[in-house]
Amino acid sequence: MKRNTAFNLSCPLPLTDHPKILMAHGSGGRMMEQLIDKIFRAAFDNPDLQTAHDGAVLDIPASKLAITTDSYVIRPLFFPGGDIGSLAVNGTVNDLLMCGARPRYLSVGFILEEGLSMETLWQVVQSMRRAADKAGVHIVTGDTKVVERGHGNGLYINTTGLGMMEHDRLISPAQVQAGDAVILSGDIGRHGMAVMAQRENLSFTSPIESDCAPLIAPVMALLDAGIKAHCLRDATRGGLAAVLNEIAAAAHMKIDCDEAVIPINDAVHSACEILGLDPLHVANEGRFVAFVHHGDATQALDIMKQHNEQAALIGVVSEGKAGMVTLQTQIGGRRILDMPSGELFPRIC
Repeated sequence: MKRNTAFNLSCPLPLTDHPKILMAHGSGGRMMEQLIDKIFRAAFDNPDLQTAHDGAVLDIPASKLAITTDSYVIRPLFFPGGDIGSLAVNGTVNDLLMCGARPRYLSVGFILEEGLSMETLWQVVQSMRRAADKAGVHIVTGDTKVVERGHGNGLYINTTGLGMMEHDRLISPAQVQAGDAVILSGDIGRHGMAVMAQRENLSFTSPIESDCAPLIAPVMALLDAGIKAHCLRDATRGGLAAVLNEIAAAAHMKIDCDEAVIPINDAVHSACEILGLDPLHVANEGRFVAFVHHGDATQALDIMKQHNEQAALIGVVSEGKAGMVTLQTQIGGRRILDMPSGELFPRIC
């Protein structure tokens, strides 16, 4: 994506002429030039990308920036509710939002496996373009590499995101305080179960779709309203349980939650029961937890419910045993909610 060539194509390479990425060592020839121009540049075209430089030079009038990077190796590439392309954009955008930054720019690296069909690549790239447009971010630079057949699961994607801090607040686990309300943005467990069902050809009575989505609307609404959000964290790998344990440990605080108010889709709950899984350990890609000053809890919950009616106040932070997370069970007892262990859901992001 670095060579500048004028074009205004909006369709992929003819699949009858170029049905496959044929050879790994051909990544620098005419085939790769056509890929860059007719697939990547056609989808992501913008003034910053047109410079054809080794990188993008950005004019960012901000005194403080946030940056994040991530890699996506999900299997399968397509799943109910999303694909590796939308996941890569939304996952990176959401990581910036958890820092309290407004996402602005992305770089993208594609690792393509020899034999990947052009049609598959085109579908992924178009999905990325739609996700970037929805999140209001520009893909400004990138790279492509081709690896030998059998070494790339079809396609891997690496992204780096850059966001602007439009406020002077510090949002991090270290800011969490005793008395903070713990607010969950919506129902949990759908992404992990959707990917598992697709991968293992499982069929449930009610189809389960991933919650993969950008979180820009609810997060920016909280920040714009002046909510004292001490920490924000998206509940991705390891699910809600991982988030709560990570924050409790980093903040040297105790977190007490109520199982009865944690929203879980009926289909997800049933599927987890059948498979012997805890939905609190299942990954999400469109949910986050806000640790909010107790005085702002009601307003914060109202704002989050405007974007997802299933948002819920699920717990409170206390000065109890540092790093401990407890869960009031629906049968009246209280148990320790441990950090997930092992590889419950390999390749879900």
